[in-house]
Amino acid sequence: MRVGIVILPEHRWWAAEPKWQAVESYGFDHAWTMDHLGWRSLVDGPWFGAVPTLTAAAMVTERINLGTFVASPNFRHPVPFARELTALDDISDGRFILGVGAGGATGYDNTVMGSPELTAGQRAARFGEFVEVLDQLLTLDRTTFHGEYYTVDEARSAPGCVQRPRLPFVVAANGAKTMKIAARFGTGWATTGGAWGADVTMDDWWRSVGEASEKFTDALIEVGQPRRPARFLQLDAAPEYPLASVEAFRDALGRAAEHGFTDVVAPWPRDDGIFAGAEQVLEDIAADVLPELAGR
Repeated sequence: MRVGIVILPEHRWWAAEPKWQAVESYGFDHAWTMDHLGWRSLVDGPWFGAVPTLTAAAMVTERINLGTFVASPNFRHPVPFARELTALDDISDGRFILGVGAGGATGYDNTVMGSPELTAGQRAARFGEFVEVLDQLLTLDRTTFHGEYYTVDEARSAPGCVQRPRLPFVVAANGAKTMKIAARFGTGWATTGGAWGADVTMDDWWRSVGEASEKFTDALIEVGQPRRPARFLQLDAAPEYPLASVEAFRDALGRAAEHGFTDVVAPWPRDDGIFAGAEQVLEDIAADVLPELAGR
């Protein structure tokens, strides 16, 4: 089992830099930030861009993999985004992972740019084009694509990625259509499970996680994918904060492994509000749990 941490891009760099360095020194496998223009209850607070944040993080770390968890087509176009991804892969010396998802149906990322409302089917179709075009842009010298949502004419891609044939995609997907996209293009698949709401219990959520994992296995079979992508579980979707205690985190690791997950990702503790927790628990996990995982 590999473990990653999401650091929200809400801190000025003098405060954020030691967090990124700490995640690496603690021995975590990967570190991520969210790629939004604003997010949920934090939309009125400080928020910085994911790409420059990850660029800065790449400059102050050496080993740990870095990525977006997750980027989406809600406000990005694949052509300029591919240029940014190529630069991130180069600056990090091949440590960058693209976490990518369809994006929420509602929320600030949609409304702030006046984007038209899409149905679930339209969002899945747009996402499929977005990932396919990114795949081509990051593997081919020139890309031409004419779809329903994106048109690309002779886009150049030199010098290409450090990682070959391209940097890895971790594709977030909960529904059947997007799971097929993950099965086709993903080096990894990520899920939040399928149970949300104030009345959802931890048992309900874990049941939905297991069901999602089974559906992804079906998607791999349906698209005829012989590979077995890594499976990432977004613990921030659980109804209880996964870093509330070392014991809670150990339990999450065990249950994730039972459902076939290879990686879990948890959010860095915040002082209050969403993801409220104690950084001491994170330090205890680094001291007591991560060495056990490394020894297996």
